[in-house]
Amino acid sequence: MQLNDRLHKLNTAQIITFGFAGVIILGGLLLWLPFCAAPGNHTSFSDAMFTATTCVCVTGLVTVVTASHWSMAGRVIILLLIQIGGVGLISLGSIIFISLRKKISLRNRRIIQESYNLDRMSGMVVVVKRVLLCVLGAEGIGTVCYAFRFVPQFGVVRGVGQSVFTAVSAFCNAGIDLLGEESLAPYVSDPVVNFTTMGLIIMSGLGFVVWWDLWDKIKKVFRRKLSVGRIYRSLRLHSKIVVTMTAILVIGGTVLIFLFDFHNPDSMGGYSTGTKLMASMFQAVTTRTAGFFTISQERFSNATYLLCLLLMIIGGSPMGTAGGIKTTTIAVLAMSLLANLRGKNDVEAHNRRIRESYLRSAIVVAGMGLFTVFVMSILLCAAMPEAPVADVIYEIISAAATVGLSRGLTPQLSTAGKWIVIITMYLGRIGPLTLGTAVTVRAQKRSPNAHLAEEDIMIG
Repeated sequence: MQLNDRLHKLNTAQIITFGFAGVIILGGLLLWLPFCAAPGNHTSFSDAMFTATTCVCVTGLVTVVTASHWSMAGRVIILLLIQIGGVGLISLGSIIFISLRKKISLRNRRIIQESYNLDRMSGMVVVVKRVLLCVLGAEGIGTVCYAFRFVPQFGVVRGVGQSVFTAVSAFCNAGIDLLGEESLAPYVSDPVVNFTTMGLIIMSGLGFVVWWDLWDKIKKVFRRKLSVGRIYRSLRLHSKIVVTMTAILVIGGTVLIFLFDFHNPDSMGGYSTGTKLMASMFQAVTTRTAGFFTISQERFSNATYLLCLLLMIIGGSPMGTAGGIKTTTIAVLAMSLLANLRGKNDVEAHNRRIRESYLRSAIVVAGMGLFTVFVMSILLCAAMPEAPVADVIYEIISAAATVGLSRGLTPQLSTAGKWIVIITMYLGRIGPLTLGTAVTVRAQKRSPNAHLAEEDIMIG
């Protein structure tokens, strides 16, 4: 009874924190069992926990080759962990309640509201159902698209299995595949695999709220209640910011990578112009928390390396499966900077004022994200002094932003190094969720009239 009372008193941030930890530990213990490894392979406890963490946190960094190390049972568990991590624990628990025809309590509705950062509590069951429908629909379409390539190559049974696994991993932004150490490198010039993967990554990175907003406007176009030219202007402010930021990052990243590595013989200098453009776009998209690659990361130029660090830190958008500090966080910080430079008191976007609580959340999420990267980079350098600093920074940012790309350092991690990356992946996954939720909720509860006395300090 006392345990139930304590569990009942947990807030949303604590539920997310302990929930993810519990699933990771359970998944790690299952993967540690001998039957989860392929015949002749042995899984250490650190590798089992590393794999469980990278799946639940939908990161994609792996210390063992997924295609050859794990048995069928291990692969099924990995797929389930990826799906749990992608859909989210709150949504998954709600789906189970709905499936059992149980009523969702007021407290659980509040948890759903806070975890998704929604502005109202009504329609929570509808929200969860729509999330599930979107996830299964997108993964189903991705599976069909991949099947056109994988079934002729691997046969019906294995081809369908590859298609399902890759579609789930791509949409959930996990970046784990059953194709071997080279990921999608053999398909660098294959438009079916490339554009299917990019489509799933971009769609999941937009966030479900943006999906629903766009779909609502598209339906109005078909009903002739809205013209095509007014779709963007009629979107909610959140959707406008997400769509604009996504377009800037994808298009800008593609163009810059294309220019930086056009003549680089180590990366894509030997490909045709069309393949170079497709490979550049894939790199710009996958660095925003996907983890697949068509060109090994260590082959890119230094300019592309630095650009990819930025793209990984930003990541995707809220209420999706992507990681990073999120596009809206960067947008709010950038708009705040411009507002201050112009001497404005309010942060404005598209003739709307951004709430101060959202600016506060953006500062906290970005600040804690960068602080985590800095501290964990120092710890990994201390644990592995022989590792190049550039590779360490890339590894830590990839883990913190739940991207899953590496410059070859992951398989070489020491035991201490593995646990540092495990902690980084965990913090990167739950950090933006819990910090954003906690700061917003506290800001709403604080009295607007409570202020302390002011005193001057010097800045700059």
